[in-house]
Amino acid sequence: MELKRRSFLLGSTAAGSLLAQEGERLTTAVIGTGNRGSYLLSGVLEQPNAKVSAVCDLKPDRLDKAATAAAKDNPATYSDWRKVIDRKDIQVVFVATPPHLHSEMAIAALQAGKHVYCEKPIGVTPAQVRDLVRAAKASKRVFMAGQQMRSYRQMGAAVKRIREGAIGDVIWVKAQRHATADLPHDGSSGDWYFDVTKSGGYLIEQSVHNLDACNWAIGAHPQRACGFGAIQLYKNDPPGRTIFDCSSLTYEYPNGVKLSFTQNVFHPRNLPSGGQYIYVYGTKGAVDLMTNATMYPLETGGTPTVLAEKQDEYRHAHITALYDCITKGAASPADITVGATAALTAILGHEAMVRQTVTKWSDFGIDL
Repeated sequence: MELKRRSFLLGSTAAGSLLAQEGERLTTAVIGTGNRGSYLLSGVLEQPNAKVSAVCDLKPDRLDKAATAAAKDNPATYSDWRKVIDRKDIQVVFVATPPHLHSEMAIAALQAGKHVYCEKPIGVTPAQVRDLVRAAKASKRVFMAGQQMRSYRQMGAAVKRIREGAIGDVIWVKAQRHATADLPHDGSSGDWYFDVTKSGGYLIEQSVHNLDACNWAIGAHPQRACGFGAIQLYKNDPPGRTIFDCSSLTYEYPNGVKLSFTQNVFHPRNLPSGGQYIYVYGTKGAVDLMTNATMYPLETGGTPTVLAEKQDEYRHAHITALYDCITKGAASPADITVGATAALTAILGHEAMVRQTVTKWSDFGIDL
């Protein structure tokens, strides 16, 4: 089945009244102000049509830091996220908590009439994803998943050329996400990251970006997956660890297209070939999607062709896109369909590793 994009066009007659007034600063709350939440907060502060009205976190040091960063807007501070949702004046909510909380918080915000930016993954279980899909589809507000690669202009232009047949029919993808070390065990996220029920592990929490880009290039979601994961280097480190430190997966897409994907956290920094890449192979040649968007032809002596020129990428383009959706009626680059498909692709791979059997997308029973 082809991946269908469901865009939230708020400029329609039915939803036109939801558009913000010209010059209005949208009252915004950020729930979760750790490493990722702080980054998102800095992006919100750069938006001329946003006002940080509230910040929320369980940890006082993080909360104080966030309040200080947003001091120009004098935000209220909360340790209870539900009090943020209960505020009638809050129009936009950013959810940047540990992943197992994303779905519940995003659903509550949507049902309270808020526009939502939900960090990836939007859920760590099929049930969490399913429930959020239903809530987003029932809502008249904008939903944006934190799959920010969807706002990379060069990658988007390259994917467009792939769609137009620049590399022929896509037949295979090879991708990896290798890190030079485990996440710091005593870092700010060490108290939840190594619990697979809270983070989903590296595949679901981090590689969801790379897998989403692969889906984007192929133009579909996988139908089944198989593979293996293990703890090879960081055995019981930190104690009680339940997330893998490496994985090797194969996904199968419509028309027999295959994706070979690996993940690890012990890739030496100076080892050639780098930590991350996505090579998309077609019947005419292959493209290096993440690095130079260049197509290398299969024919002997063929000349490489740049599919998309390098562009200056605004680091908070995805956040700007959210506010453009709300204020201009623009289409979301990472709507609920994109967010759900990315999360489910990662969950599919994780389930295949845990079960050590071929797992099927159809088993999720989720209508996108």
